[in-house]
Amino acid sequence: MMAATKTKPDKKLYKRLRSRGVRKGVAKRLADSLPRQGSAKTKPAQRAIDDLSSAVEEIKGRLNHGPRKRSQAAKKGAATRKRNADARSRAAKKGARKRARR
Repeated sequence: MMAATKTKPDKKLYKRLRSRGVRKGVAKRLADSLPRQGSAKTKPAQRAIDDLSSAVEEIKGRLNHGPRKRSQAAKKGAATRKRNADARSRAAKKGARKRARR
């Protein structure tokens, strides 16, 4: 049976991440999970990359006044409210005409 080799944490990467404001725990986990230079990618490393990419996208979205989905949802909501208001207005006018005929 072959023993699994434990990867050593990348101290340079850890220091670089810390200097850029990444929290200690996050930097330590990233440095531990990422393979050393020249070795194959690992699942934890790929997961860390995906997590960081999604965090970057979220930050960019918030800087640009929210994501497009939110803007589209707001427009849809406004259209629905307008449509409902028009329906209420038509119903009120119809009721007023009926009352006027009596």
